Amino acid sequence: MENRERIEKMTLTEKARMMSGASIWKTVELPDLDIPALFLSDGPTGLRKQSGSGDHLGLNASIPSTCYPTAATIANSWDLELAETIGRFLGDEALEQGIDVILGPGLNTKRSPLCGRNFEYFSEDPYLSGKMAAAYIKGIQENGVAACPKHFAANSQELRRMANNSVVDERALREIYLTGFEIAVKEAKPKSIMTAYNRINGIYANEHHYLLREILKDEWGFDGFVVSDWGGSNDHVDGVKNGSHLEMPGTGNAGALEIVEAVESGVLSESILDERIDELLTVTLAIHDQKQTQQVKTTAKERNAFVRTAAAQSVVLLKNNQETLPLKALEKLAIIGDFAKDSRYQGAGSSLVNPTEVDTILEAVSDYDLEIVGFAQGYDRKNKLDNGLVNEAKIVAEKSDMILLFMGLTEISEVEGLDREHMKLPKNQEVLLHELAKLNKKIVVILSGGSAIEMPWLEKVDAVIHCYLGGQAGAHGALDVLTGKVNPSGKLNESYPLSYSDTPAAYYYPGKEYDAEYRESIFVGYRYYDKVKKEVLFPFGFGLSYTNFSCTDFVVTEQGISCLVENNGKLDGAEVLQLYIGKKDSAIFRPTKELKGFKKVFLRQGEKATVTIPFDIYTFRFFNPESNQWEIEAGEYTISVGTSSQDLPFETTIEREGVTLKTIYDKENLAPYFSGEVNRLSKTDFEILYQHEITGSMWEREKELGMNDTLSQMFYAKSMLARGIYKILTRMKDKSIEKGEPNLNILFNYNMPFRAMAKMTGGNISQSMVKAILLIVNGHLFKGTNRLLKGYFLNNKVKKIKDLTKLERNLEGEKRK
Repeated sequence: MENRERIEKMTLTEKARMMSGASIWKTVELPDLDIPALFLSDGPTGLRKQSGSGDHLGLNASIPSTCYPTAATIANSWDLELAETIGRFLGDEALEQGIDVILGPGLNTKRSPLCGRNFEYFSEDPYLSGKMAAAYIKGIQENGVAACPKHFAANSQELRRMANNSVVDERALREIYLTGFEIAVKEAKPKSIMTAYNRINGIYANEHHYLLREILKDEWGFDGFVVSDWGGSNDHVDGVKNGSHLEMPGTGNAGALEIVEAVESGVLSESILDERIDELLTVTLAIHDQKQTQQVKTTAKERNAFVRTAAAQSVVLLKNNQETLPLKALEKLAIIGDFAKDSRYQGAGSSLVNPTEVDTILEAVSDYDLEIVGFAQGYDRKNKLDNGLVNEAKIVAEKSDMILLFMGLTEISEVEGLDREHMKLPKNQEVLLHELAKLNKKIVVILSGGSAIEMPWLEKVDAVIHCYLGGQAGAHGALDVLTGKVNPSGKLNESYPLSYSDTPAAYYYPGKEYDAEYRESIFVGYRYYDKVKKEVLFPFGFGLSYTNFSCTDFVVTEQGISCLVENNGKLDGAEVLQLYIGKKDSAIFRPTKELKGFKKVFLRQGEKATVTIPFDIYTFRFFNPESNQWEIEAGEYTISVGTSSQDLPFETTIEREGVTLKTIYDKENLAPYFSGEVNRLSKTDFEILYQHEITGSMWEREKELGMNDTLSQMFYAKSMLARGIYKILTRMKDKSIEKGEPNLNILFNYNMPFRAMAKMTGGNISQSMVKAILLIVNGHLFKGTNRLLKGYFLNNKVKKIKDLTKLERNLEGEKRK
């Protein structure tokens, strides 16, 4: 152990306290042993350090901080240097604010366009996600600050996210849901990682030995510390035993007592506890020491300027009929849409940043040489149809040559704790567009939002740019692209299906009760659309430019591919070259092709350059569930290169040595997986692949509610009081949605399991008190009330004790077996 001397001086109580936070955001410090506390803050859209009382959801104001474009936005840049620079700026600002750990980036796979937190995640593709995350982490940690990628792993829905069970077959888990984390851990060496709320194949992520020790530590070489998501710890002792270091937020003496009792009863070996302390201390002391040598290098003004650059570099030009864009001089422009007045620039939830400043289109447009004939709000932000606003917009638009229509997903559509119900834009925005289209003016749509949407109106407009969520200077970024000051070079990080019913998980997402079954397996996003040749609106990796590029002189070697890229258009610009690999004669089921490399290159008009994309350890591998290891299948591979998953002008083959696979799949019974037709599978179909019977997926309504059931399940509780509380919670949630103003507190509580009462109250509610509350919920009012009162007085006593080993054990009630 690196910290043996310090650990040997610790009491068991001190060790137990180290395994949990001291407060909402800080870890425990032991000044007598020169052990400093760490301050953790949400990110990486920006920092969220609360100056007053802290809370997990950002209900209380935080110190102003630069609000950067979200991860989904930056992923559209396909620019690793840009991502690393954002990380560097974030780390620098963290240094300035005294923050030690930035809780990000988020790199869960975008399994469905409906996930409420897609704006926080990079992509539907694990390779792109992993590379972008690694770049962020390298930049953040350059300043001595720790990054904390999250949420590890298979966490792809918000509905009952703290209690559901992700049922994933081994190949999908490894190839789709873990590969991004693997790349980030191996390439950037994050000093910490955050576990997800959910279970994975029946075991909570924060106590998953296979995930935390066998894969994360032993296979990937992770040497940082593991922290639970806030309130995400289930069994604290099992967490520590299986590789988790920190239960957050702090659970006070109540949480520490669980560890003390487990050690004293032999359930938890003290040597394992010492191992966790040693691992945590090694990182804590390293962060503290490295930060002492760092100095803040950037100013708020420089950060804001960089946000503008990053936002512009991430804009995706989706349509541009007859070179409608960039805007021409002397064109009379009407600005329509509420987003032009009140920017949509970030998502809601724990990532919510209090920005240092925010620009808007209406304010920023004066910085450009444009002729604006007027502005109209056009629609109500809360999705109410208002004919007055529509008519007002038409009057303004009538005076113009061209309409700049600002549309997108509203705040309630993209929020932590709530998935979207559909993929459409709010109805009142679409009504406005159809009314404006009747005027026969040119229309340019400027979209905001962090995830894919349906666009049945696309044919009615002349041009579309998608800004995603561009951060506090996103308005200037959008105008830079509209005016041609910046040539758009963004490429979509996700596929845009024609309609939601086309998506591979449409009939399985989200998991409604206990289980979320990932029946589509590895066929996520373009891996599915390509395999079944389903038409999409925009393919993965798609994005237009104001200039033209050509790619010639392709060369393939054992090390990678190279080609000559030339800018033969009218303007300077950047292109993203993408490498995809496939295997037509594979013995296993596979996607038609998978992204295995990319490179962004900037070229001036007429300039040419040789671009090289090397093969790496991820290029030809697949995960063999039979041998439980990564392997390369011997034989011929297809290599495709181009500028989107469906625009691949260069294709060739290459031979690779590897294993000759025997039959590992029953092709007849797994025919849907070999054909890719996975969006209408039965549970039986999936069980053949999963190789286990799936039982207990649904709530057993006749049973009493338990610690891991959610508050939203109280609708079938035996207690009338509990059912009444459920109705109140539901009414408050629905009202919040109806108003278009996400109530984060209600959304969190609605999806929260009962056990989280003890995890989120700083030790003021113990596990035994939660069990007493459950007695009441289950109809045992007097027995439950009696135990609750006893638990309350006992917990008050526990809170004041300095040495937990001296506590009378029978006072805490049930002792661990």
